[in-house]
Amino acid sequence: MTVPNRLQSSNSDGAPGTRPTQPVATAITALSELSGARLEWVGQPGSQSSEVVVKGVDLRAQGIVADDLFAALPGARTHGAQFAVDALGRGATAILTDEAGLELIEAAGKAPDRSVPVLVHPNPRDVLGEISAEIYGRPSEKMQVVGITGTSGKTTTSYLLEAAIAGAGRKPGLVGTIETRIDGRRVPSALTTPEAPQLHALFAVMAEQGIDTVVMEVSSHALALGRVDGIRFDIGAFTNLSQDHLDFHRDFEEYFQAKARLFDPESTVRAEHAVVCVDDVWGRRMAELAATDESDAVTTVSTSTAEAEWKVGAVQVAEDGSQTFELVGPDGQSWPVSLRLPGRYNVANAALALTVSFAAGLDPDAAVRALGTVDVPGRVQRIDRGQSFLAVVDYAHKPAALEAVIATLRNQVPGRVAVVVGAGGDRDAGKRTLMGEAGARGADLLIVTDDNPRTEDPAKIRASVMQGAIDVPESERGEIREVGDRALAIEQAVRWAQPGDVVLVAGKGHEVGQEIDGVKHPFDDREVLGEMIGRFAINTAHGGKQ
Repeated sequence: MTVPNRLQSSNSDGAPGTRPTQPVATAITALSELSGARLEWVGQPGSQSSEVVVKGVDLRAQGIVADDLFAALPGARTHGAQFAVDALGRGATAILTDEAGLELIEAAGKAPDRSVPVLVHPNPRDVLGEISAEIYGRPSEKMQVVGITGTSGKTTTSYLLEAAIAGAGRKPGLVGTIETRIDGRRVPSALTTPEAPQLHALFAVMAEQGIDTVVMEVSSHALALGRVDGIRFDIGAFTNLSQDHLDFHRDFEEYFQAKARLFDPESTVRAEHAVVCVDDVWGRRMAELAATDESDAVTTVSTSTAEAEWKVGAVQVAEDGSQTFELVGPDGQSWPVSLRLPGRYNVANAALALTVSFAAGLDPDAAVRALGTVDVPGRVQRIDRGQSFLAVVDYAHKPAALEAVIATLRNQVPGRVAVVVGAGGDRDAGKRTLMGEAGARGADLLIVTDDNPRTEDPAKIRASVMQGAIDVPESERGEIREVGDRALAIEQAVRWAQPGDVVLVAGKGHEVGQEIDGVKHPFDDREVLGEMIGRFAINTAHGGKQ
């Protein structure tokens, strides 16, 4: 097998790559001492040199390049050690695994054809973050890293903060749901937060390319699974908490505790400083948890309570949904803020982003100016084809988020509201009826459709959403339809709309595919909504059906 060469930090087209160009050589013995893992040797007898070094790490055999450490972790269906021979053939010089993995590697027919060092740890995932950080030269310590967590608002707050960083003259890196960017250049992103090896490699690339400030969304999964272990967070920011991911977390308290790893003084990934929105009870609880004897350990911000240090003053909303508000600091100084994004919750996101930017030492005036230029893909994104009604695509896929965006749009337009929404398969089933209830209570027309059914029966998912909608008393809801075909559902909403109305397509936002029975089909709500408007909407220029 040909051993893949080490990847570069930039591709032939100038876009950032996935590995640093100047990797650090780390002795396997140093990793053993750091992690507490036992050092064993497997394979053919030969020289067992303590001089073996690694220059990268990956937990996917197909991602291994020369001089990597292969992290062979136990999985739900198979053990990573089953792929050890493939990883070694691709150039891995060492392996991290557990006792079961060691036995698999030593099993007849699976032993390496050379002497290979193996780090054996009872819980290898627990040490993977620290090991990855060490292998890549602890890049997070060379930059200012801001982690943003919470249920809703992480993406919008991240984009706003990235703009503030750039506007203040720094070079930002962004790690998020929609994309990863290095100084404005995009790097493909599959997870809200990558696995620890990919994340530390990415940070190393960012450091090589002169990034000085990184903004990253930090999901509860990433915190619970140790994906962000080994990162030094300068600032941790908290948006809010509402029902989500209860298919992964046992209950709401466990969900909160996962988020709390970024703020708990006892946590190994606790940020040095916390900035917390205290608009909800969970934010107030998080602020109390983050507080220590250090007077500047936590900063609070709010749109609604006088108890916060940073407060939002009067908010003015224009006809197009753009907003202006005053952000008032603890010393009484205030800044007038302009925001293109509609919705009270986006005022909260902007206030949090600005408070974080001030805590990060950015120039306040430059940060404030930058926020007025930001649009966020798939977050209350307007689709304008010259129609006489407002058309919006939003990522709202949680009950509280859906309720909030409907309320925002209803306050923005004089007419009626149509909502097209569903619920994802293989995810928290408990929120499906709540999605239906939120849609039915807020909309004049609710069309329940398919989201990403994944491996579940789409009809059963829709039935759950429909049940939540139908359970709302008729006097408290509008018309309800069930249309499984998402494109047809969007078409029906567009055909229904009249001048002054609003059509909201919710749940998928920026996504460009629809996953059905394990296959991802091309589907972009923004493109489909635009196409349907062009074909069926009342056009203000013609005054009639096209």
